[in-house]
Amino acid sequence: MRKAEIPRGFRDFPPEVMRARIEVINKVRKVFERAGFPPMDTPSLEYWETLAGKYGPEAEERLIWRFKDPFSEKDYALRYDLTVPLARYIAQHPEIQLPFKRHQISLVWRHEEPQKGRYREFLQADIDTVGSPHIEADAEIINTIAMALEELGLDDYIIKVNHRGLLRDFIEKKFGGLSLSILRTIDKLDKIGEEGVKKELLRIGMSEAQIDELMVKFERLKLEEVGETLIRLYGSEANQYKPIFEALSSLAYRKDKILFDFSLVRGLDYYTGIIFEAVLTKGSPGSVSGGGRYDSLISLFKGEAVPATGGSLGIERIIDVMIERGILNLGKSIPGAYIIVIDEEAFMFSWRYLLELRKRGIMAEIDIMRRSLEKQKKRMNALNYKYAIYVGKKEMSSGSVTLVDRETGSRTEISVEDSFKLLEGEYKDEEAN
Repeated sequence: MRKAEIPRGFRDFPPEVMRARIEVINKVRKVFERAGFPPMDTPSLEYWETLAGKYGPEAEERLIWRFKDPFSEKDYALRYDLTVPLARYIAQHPEIQLPFKRHQISLVWRHEEPQKGRYREFLQADIDTVGSPHIEADAEIINTIAMALEELGLDDYIIKVNHRGLLRDFIEKKFGGLSLSILRTIDKLDKIGEEGVKKELLRIGMSEAQIDELMVKFERLKLEEVGETLIRLYGSEANQYKPIFEALSSLAYRKDKILFDFSLVRGLDYYTGIIFEAVLTKGSPGSVSGGGRYDSLISLFKGEAVPATGGSLGIERIIDVMIERGILNLGKSIPGAYIIVIDEEAFMFSWRYLLELRKRGIMAEIDIMRRSLEKQKKRMNALNYKYAIYVGKKEMSSGSVTLVDRETGSRTEISVEDSFKLLEGEYKDEEAN
């Protein structure tokens, strides 16, 4: 007999976990829709050539799940992120009116070593705006990400921002042919620390003097401090970036939460302008969000430049943090009712009552195994419904039910109609939350 198992980095989600995941997804979706980002989806599978040449060598040589279809001999790949499929979609639909905004909460796949908070199959929650070259489009993405984190109860976030143009102008001018390797090494700062970065920079050919000059730039500044400091640190090359950060400061929802950070690179090759990353300051879960401007990506499909900017929430890491902090309660009772049939004669009465509850939008369940009273109770406890509703000959004859609030222990004999009203009110309150 073959062992029952799943591949490393993939997971099953039992009902209590899936309910918590849906709760998080719904809160995020509500914030995204409120900001004018409607939902869309794209296929899980893309042609390999759609993804090739968009992410950089590390992703394309090691991390993308790629395979040949044995029936057609064509090369396919599972989507690595949600941004490149969006770029392909825009190029396929020239009739789209710009600006085009959307959100997408979907699975992506990466062939990396599984570890805490990092899986091979995981959810991303993206928002993007296509068509606007202006800083207010970037600000709206960052502001919406901030609001989503607050909606989830994660107010200890800091959003680090930088600009790929500033990185390019400074590092390429100073270090020429080494610039791409330097950027990729700087991007590892949070993972391997300053000493680790210094060792890697020495290994790729930088001198200690050059490294010292580069490390001086790794300071974090409040947005209102960026202007003159940019020019002092980076010289005249920074003049064009000063108004960008000043405008971002004016447009920010929580500018006290945003810091300029020259060490922020973002690993993907398609970024061209403002880039950002959100981290939590309590504990060390790493980045929980990131994104930036990618004005050249769509041109790889369309042949003409189309400005675009976007951001993503790392749903898996966020859920892990929320569970650790007790924000998500996997043992939370289900906001509905489990009907316990006391007497066999009351079964049809109970069944009709169940159907009416469901018709009124109330989550309800009844035993379908014809089990004893004690086994029905055991099943109810395992499912953890908030209400137990007992129905027997006595209740059937009086047109009532016995309703037990399992959270408070209160027990009430109540008319069928009044039970409907009570449960409808409770359910509406729960859905509103």
